[in-house]
Amino acid sequence: MRVYLVIMDETEEAVRALRFASRRAMKTGGAVHILALVPRESFNAFGAVQATIEQEAFDRAEMVASSAAGSIFAESGKMPVISVRNGDAESVIKDYLAEHPEVAALVLGAAGEGGPGPLVNHFSSHVGALSCPLFIVPGGLTDEDIDRVS
Repeated sequence: MRVYLVIMDETEEAVRALRFASRRAMKTGGAVHILALVPRESFNAFGAVQATIEQEAFDRAEMVASSAAGSIFAESGKMPVISVRNGDAESVIKDYLAEHPEVAALVLGAAGEGGPGPLVNHFSSHVGALSCPLFIVPGGLTDEDIDRVS
């Protein structure tokens, strides 16, 4: 079974990537894995305050991923795998791919304007080291375009 890994956050790029991956999974009999990232905070607060900040960030990422998963389930009847992890995005994704050899493609969305985004920049320049193909969904595609090309 083909598994499409989507990095989920609150950006329009992530929504586009998720649409592409879910359509692709439906057409190929595959599945979607959603990975929500919680970046490490660059500052440290006092004890309980820091723990509260980190927990709120984790809860927010989990809510975004669960909402996205609900959308996929409503359309396809298949519940995606959801993971929420703390840490540096590139390292967390690399570790996830190593732990999940069933992933057939990493699906990222590029921004519609300006640069493509930090994850697209990083992984497109390191694509030779990936264990699976990298799909980049252009930010300028409409829903209809995504449905047509997936």
